[in-house]
Amino acid sequence: MQKNTTPCYYGDYLQLEKLLTAQAPESAKYAAEAHDETLFIIVHQVYELWFKQILHELKAVMAEFAHAEVKDEQLTGIVHKLKRIITIQKLLNTQIGVIETMTPQDFMSFRDYLVPASGFQSVQFKMLEIGLGLKSGFRIDFDKNSFYSRLNVKDQDFLKHLEDEPSLFERIEKWLERMPFLQLNNFSFWQMYQQATDTMLADDKATVQGIEQIAEHEREMQLKEIERTAEKFAALLDADKYQQLQQDGTFRLSQKAMLSALFITLYQEEPMFNLPFQLLTCLTEIDENLTIWRYKHAMMVQRMLGTKIGTGGSSGHDYLKRTTEKNRIYTDLFNMATFLLPKSDLPALPKEIKRGLGFYFAGQE
Repeated sequence: MQKNTTPCYYGDYLQLEKLLTAQAPESAKYAAEAHDETLFIIVHQVYELWFKQILHELKAVMAEFAHAEVKDEQLTGIVHKLKRIITIQKLLNTQIGVIETMTPQDFMSFRDYLVPASGFQSVQFKMLEIGLGLKSGFRIDFDKNSFYSRLNVKDQDFLKHLEDEPSLFERIEKWLERMPFLQLNNFSFWQMYQQATDTMLADDKATVQGIEQIAEHEREMQLKEIERTAEKFAALLDADKYQQLQQDGTFRLSQKAMLSALFITLYQEEPMFNLPFQLLTCLTEIDENLTIWRYKHAMMVQRMLGTKIGTGGSSGHDYLKRTTEKNRIYTDLFNMATFLLPKSDLPALPKEIKRGLGFYFAGQE
């Protein structure tokens, strides 16, 4: 049934007259218009439109995590929105292939008309990074000095204010810290976990020592690696050692949040952990897709510029390559694989804990 009282016309609804006349090549102001500049403009405009949609989804997710309690029905919607962000990211990564249909010489025909404009001035992309948890203090040194320098005062003030707000990373950390089951009555999962990991590492050590056809220096190298792994396991369960590793940058999540995330991951098949595990997986995928986007962007810039500096004054490809490697957000979730146990070695959970993690009807044992 029609609900509007005024007819809605397709072109007016999408504001196509405004949208399709928003491409104004700079080259045309000075000489003959460079043919590929229209492509360059449209690709970046489409990026900004998708950034707007991602920020729209992120804002809704952040609003849910701002509550003191996040219920399962809310997690369903949160995971759905995060998966939408992932789908958009995959599209953005594919879109780089469109701009790569432009040759370096095609780009050179209008590049010098764009100085000092650059992707560094994308406020929406910076909003996305800050919102996800990549604030100034966690960026590479060059970024710390230049993150705001290319922006006008209005945009600088807006983003600096945004950095004072909790990011999704911080909201997720608080949510994980509130998770029960880590210590309940006489049950301490981590005592069981430590015993299981000690057994696993001892078995690994015995296996290496029992291999006959191996050079001694290789054996020593493998045994030292097992020792380093054991130290990481020990630090995970020791508050002082963990705090030291936090200060060194090995961990970013608080110890309690990290242990909660690990517990969820270890027992991901328990019904109550299905949505939380999907949520953690989505965060790693978003971080991974962002890293892929940076990498592909760096490769594209190298292809277009070689070793030239960027229009915004950066070192071009070298800078983008460093941001790809260092400007990560959810590395703790990636590195969690270090602390996983085979399913066959997982400590069995007490009956009351098992019941609390499942779905039970009245009268069931």
